[in-house]
Amino acid sequence: MLKRKTLLSLTVLSLLFSVAGPAAAADKTSKYRVYQNTALLYEASDYKSAEAYARGYTHSHVEEIGSRNWVWHNYPRYKVYQQGYSNAEWEFASLDQAIREASSWGNASVRDLQSGGWVWNNYPQYRLYQGEGTLDSWTFRTLNEAITEAKKWSNAHIIDLNTHAWVWDNISASVKNQTRSDSAKVYQVFQGEHTDDSWKFALLEDAINESLRWGGSTVVNTSSGSVVYSNIKPYKVYQNDTFLNDYLSLDDAISYAKQFAHTRIENEQASKRDGKTPVIWNNYPYYQVFQSNNLIADFTTIGSALQYAKGYSNASIRLYDDGTAIWDNLRKLQYWGWNGSSADATIRSQVNTTVGLDVVSPTYFVLADAAGNLTDTSNKETVAWLKKQGLSVHPLVNNQFDSALTTKFLASKDARAKFIQALVSKSAALGVDGINVDFESLAAGDRANFTTFMQEIVQAAHANNLLVSVDLPRGSVKWNAKTAFDHEKLADIADYIMTMTYDQYWKGSTEPGSVAGLQWVEEGVKEFLSYGIPRDKLIMGIPFYVREWKVDGSGNLVSNRAVLLKDIPALIRDKKATQTWDASFQQYKVEYNEGGFRYVFWLEDESTVKARIDIAAKHELAGVAAWRLGYDTTELWNMMLQQK
Repeated sequence: MLKRKTLLSLTVLSLLFSVAGPAAAADKTSKYRVYQNTALLYEASDYKSAEAYARGYTHSHVEEIGSRNWVWHNYPRYKVYQQGYSNAEWEFASLDQAIREASSWGNASVRDLQSGGWVWNNYPQYRLYQGEGTLDSWTFRTLNEAITEAKKWSNAHIIDLNTHAWVWDNISASVKNQTRSDSAKVYQVFQGEHTDDSWKFALLEDAINESLRWGGSTVVNTSSGSVVYSNIKPYKVYQNDTFLNDYLSLDDAISYAKQFAHTRIENEQASKRDGKTPVIWNNYPYYQVFQSNNLIADFTTIGSALQYAKGYSNASIRLYDDGTAIWDNLRKLQYWGWNGSSADATIRSQVNTTVGLDVVSPTYFVLADAAGNLTDTSNKETVAWLKKQGLSVHPLVNNQFDSALTTKFLASKDARAKFIQALVSKSAALGVDGINVDFESLAAGDRANFTTFMQEIVQAAHANNLLVSVDLPRGSVKWNAKTAFDHEKLADIADYIMTMTYDQYWKGSTEPGSVAGLQWVEEGVKEFLSYGIPRDKLIMGIPFYVREWKVDGSGNLVSNRAVLLKDIPALIRDKKATQTWDASFQQYKVEYNEGGFRYVFWLEDESTVKARIDIAAKHELAGVAAWRLGYDTTELWNMMLQQK
């Protein structure tokens, strides 16, 4: 990666097109993201296309990149429940829609998700009996409805479900008196296990009236052993996990529960699901904010939950009902690292220095010749060891940075096919996860052929469950259209785009400068985004080295060399170098004198690496990639781990 033979020619191109360059391309930087819950679906540069895409999905929203504010969503406002249970088909934008659905079901309610409790329900107030028997359909909202049905049946009576009192019957007084005098006293009242001889009755109505005098009592038919009536309070009110009170009447339970926050009502007489007593009413705010897995706040609107959650790291917004996450900032940057080597011992040593590394890229494959032969230095044991460390392995394949060789190769369909077949087959046999394409020093005339090559390699790789990334120089929007790299098409083809945001000043530069000034790096990221490259595909390169420049007494550049990041502290100490802030590069300029020469470089340390990671995070990129492993320290990676 330190070789950049293309940069000098690109600099010449920059001069050629600076006077009358091509018309400015449209800025395709993605400004909006479409999510379904927390799954990223689509990115767009304009709002209308983002909204249009989002409308094709339920539980979707359009989010403004950067601010992470929601500018559109289709989350439901109302939800229908039956005995405390709901499903995805019972969610609605309007109250009228919700009520129409709920009316089709008994024991149903509608909740406004932006408030506590119910806004509509059809829980029955009265139940009809014929003798001791009843039917599921014999429940009614009004007494008149209950009476209308009861008149169709003989020996019928109606119980008020709020008071559990016997409120109507069509049994004559003479029949009641005859039952009291002639029938056996089979109805006995129990309060728990306690009863009394005076609590025995021949007439069910008399037993019920006696039972109403004793809280939590039942009426048992001693002949059949069946409980035929109960005034045990089924509605339990809890605040969080603390029991507050219980009620015979659902209306009374709701009235009481409304006085407190975070209350719920459980119906102990309802059928359990998954071994749990159903919660039929609650006023818990529907949108809960978690940090990691700890609930830290809850809200009645998505907007208020979002504003709060954005103030915390590692946060998510989850729905009260089922814990579904609809937003989070848990997304972590991927950390990639190039090895620059295929040697097993070197790779293991490099990886052992890191923490938090996600993807490693050994240099295993090389384009050997224009005929498409493959040079392979891979090691299956190394790959197995890397995978065991929990790393994804994406071996690097390069073109020897040979322009003439590459032009001939790319021009031959047969050579490309031969090379791709060997590369993909070998990669699949190794058990790696992807392929990193690092073809550099390409001639501008290879633009179409290189794009075709990338299409072919991605198609073959995907058929073998391999991802493909491609390394592209930082470049400049002024002349990238005249190079071999068609960013817009490559963005659609490759799984990841690696922007090599270093070598701003490189081995062949004619004056001293930073390897990668921070402003230059961020401008490069913005340019890559302006091509329409999705943020979750873009990996930003980070240099783990500096270039030290040797300057003579007349200010002429004599030579330069690469200095590894891990060796810089000792160099500064040993040479007693001075440091001055250079605002143009946003780095410290380090200088020392020796042997009549001035030596200068721009500092790379933990602070500059962090600043580069901050740029990637600011623009919500997929991650960063280090050139290269082995130039670093464990202390550096410890810092990087904290920034993911």
